[in-house]
Amino acid sequence: MPSSPDPASRNWLDAISVYRHPRVVGMLFLGFSAGLPLLLVGGTFTAWLRDLGVELAAIGFLSWVGMAHSIKIFWAPVVDRLALPGLTRLFGRRRSWMLAAQAVIGLSLAGIAMTDPRETLWLVAVFAILAAFGSATQDIAIDAYRIEAVSRDRQGAMAASYVFGYRIALLAAGAGALHIASSGGWSLAYGAMAALMAVGVVTTLIVREPEVEVDASTRQLEQRVVDYLDRTAHRGWRRDLTAWFIGAVICPFADFVQRFGLSALAILLFIGTFRIADIFMGVMANPFYLDIGFSKAQIANVAAAFGLAMTLTGAAIGGLLVARFGIMRILIFSAFLAPITNLTFSWLATLGPELYGLVIAIMADNISGGIAISVFIAYLSSLTNTAYTATQYALFSSIMTLPGQFLAGFTGVLVERIDWMWFFVSSALIGIPAIMLAFVLARIANPDHIARPGRQVAPSQA
Repeated sequence: MPSSPDPASRNWLDAISVYRHPRVVGMLFLGFSAGLPLLLVGGTFTAWLRDLGVELAAIGFLSWVGMAHSIKIFWAPVVDRLALPGLTRLFGRRRSWMLAAQAVIGLSLAGIAMTDPRETLWLVAVFAILAAFGSATQDIAIDAYRIEAVSRDRQGAMAASYVFGYRIALLAAGAGALHIASSGGWSLAYGAMAALMAVGVVTTLIVREPEVEVDASTRQLEQRVVDYLDRTAHRGWRRDLTAWFIGAVICPFADFVQRFGLSALAILLFIGTFRIADIFMGVMANPFYLDIGFSKAQIANVAAAFGLAMTLTGAAIGGLLVARFGIMRILIFSAFLAPITNLTFSWLATLGPELYGLVIAIMADNISGGIAISVFIAYLSSLTNTAYTATQYALFSSIMTLPGQFLAGFTGVLVERIDWMWFFVSSALIGIPAIMLAFVLARIANPDHIARPGRQVAPSQA
């Protein structure tokens, strides 16, 4: 992999130019493709079912299809190592899986469009499950492509571009689908969304497959697998299955521990705590707005629409700051931002339903959140070995959300025992461990000073 320029040697014009890179531009459209299916098997899906009179119990059970994104670590090794017959030879390891997943999503959405859940709810459920697993698989492949396609100094811009496209897709699959459904019916809405998957297909066909080589330490690790298999009594399919399992599942974890040693535990703890303050607070955001007296229209206009614009702004700023100053300094900066901006909601709780207060709180929270998303995706990308990109990144992204989602389940109980102001103070305090771990990692495992395994060839080509 070519070495990245020292961030200190860049000026602001050099940093801004990162957004003109062809693969950074392409990531905008791949981010759109990744974000489009999420609501179509989530919020928009449940709205459609309820609108057609499907029972709430059935809708609740069908919401489980979204869990595919939380368990994708279990088949990420397959995406990392299994060649798809015909497709991999034509398009390469990453693009073949992206195309296959996009085809599954598009066909599943088209199937939903042509099926009436009032008559064959089980078939709608099958299509929704296929779309959800296709979406999670596409995420695995796109994450791996994003990491392998460019050098580390462009990872922040790739993340920002991805987030921008992803959020635009959420608008299309949410508000866009609802508007189409209100005028032309749900079948037309889902048919239109299925057609929009062509954005991802066309982009995948245009971009070039990243060319990576395995570094010497990774070859030594995998040689141990070969040596073990030479000594084992297993033969035939048992030997092949053992070889695949060790190479696809065991080696990615062994590689991570081998590269970082005892620091690996600190890194995993940091990944699990970095976004915990945001996730913990976010679950109660809308109930908070309603409780203190904001109208639904104010929440939609400021928290949703204006908030989206601020998140995209923050993501773009984050990508620019990473390109200018490197990952670690901005990671520490954003670790401070999340708890501090949570305190603006404590201030809003004492202020009451003043619109200017909501605007200030949303601006602070969403800009800081956008910066954090960009730098954290870049940080997670820097930890991967390009020999095991999909598996390692899927592990990191799962750890990133699970602790926050678990603790968020207790937020309602906490709010009932303390008032809103102290709830947001507690959500700020819960972010302190991430700040402490960020300083520790800056000393022992700074990604700006550690070369990522694997070498990329011709990263400038689109």
